[in-house]
Amino acid sequence: MNIKRANELMPIGKTGGGATATVVDLFCGIGGLTHGLLLAGLNVLAGIDLDLSCRHAYEYNNGSARFICADLSSLSPAVIAALYPADGIRVLVGCAPCQPFSKYTKRYRKGEQNGGRENDDWQCDNKWRLIYSFSDIVEHIRPEIVSIENVPELATEKVFADFHCALLRLGYNVSHSVAYCPDYGVSQNRRRLVLLASLFGNLSLIKPIHNDGNYPTVRECIGDLPHVVAGAENTEDKLHSASELSPINLRRIRSSVPGGTWHDWDDSLQLKCHKKSTGQTYTSIYGRMTWDAPSPTITTQFFGYGNGRFGHPEQDRALTLREGALLQSFPPDYSFVDPEWAFNRRKVGVHIGNAVPVELGRAIGESIKIHISEANVNEQQ
Repeated sequence: MNIKRANELMPIGKTGGGATATVVDLFCGIGGLTHGLLLAGLNVLAGIDLDLSCRHAYEYNNGSARFICADLSSLSPAVIAALYPADGIRVLVGCAPCQPFSKYTKRYRKGEQNGGRENDDWQCDNKWRLIYSFSDIVEHIRPEIVSIENVPELATEKVFADFHCALLRLGYNVSHSVAYCPDYGVSQNRRRLVLLASLFGNLSLIKPIHNDGNYPTVRECIGDLPHVVAGAENTEDKLHSASELSPINLRRIRSSVPGGTWHDWDDSLQLKCHKKSTGQTYTSIYGRMTWDAPSPTITTQFFGYGNGRFGHPEQDRALTLREGALLQSFPPDYSFVDPEWAFNRRKVGVHIGNAVPVELGRAIGESIKIHISEANVNEQQ
């Protein structure tokens, strides 16, 4: 346990109105959402995730919150219910894997059923069912407050409509909106769907705390980090090491300008697909970031130059894992790698890219804390 971090993240326990709120985080991953909730002062009891390799980052950085390795599609809701104390306000949050809902990876199949629920024109893979598992857990436990976070595309799908209707049927007040992450202190052009539901009354995400005049920038976030050469290892911080570049990709990045595209290259550097009419408008790869704006959305492959606009603004390389983590608003000393496990760049990149940005998690936590406080005040009047 990181004692220093445990002390820093000691939850306030009671909200302004006096009621104790405790949280369980489903699909917790390495703890981005949990960490933000703790920073907001909520007491997170546990995180549940199927990926055991997330345990170190989750438990080391998040005080007394425990990691439970389990498959939520087969875990009894009674096990989750038993995690909460006998009294107090129960908060259930989570971010189901977003790949099935993303416009890049969504798959459609016809004429099948999903977990007994008929879909009109598509059948999702097993990850779609996790939203229904979440719904079943809510119905069994009836926590006072529920929140889910995911890609905006989820809001257009039947699985989301079913989840929303189930919450209404159970008596929840429900709101959902698409949060622009720079509005909440994240140096990244990420948009995320946030649903909040409460048995106490209306609950919605707090108003933005930044605007386009003071959004956190790439420079503010990673500008002070040491210089790194592609393919070289930083001895001070293993995560601040950059992937190798092939000779042609090195030439490409040297020909790239901040905020530009592959259209800035000469013909000898362009890919065959770029020269086809169908590829002329696809410019979201092989780009450099700009210093004085938020970064592009951090994906699970952000450490590869050809996977998006992940070129460093000045240095001839892609982002390092540490830079990606900072752009996801993880603290600089957040530990991602268990010293007893072999370092795996791809696995850590997936963990970071899949995480809920910490500062968005904090905004969700602040929204919940304010709501509970106001609900308690109203009850006392």
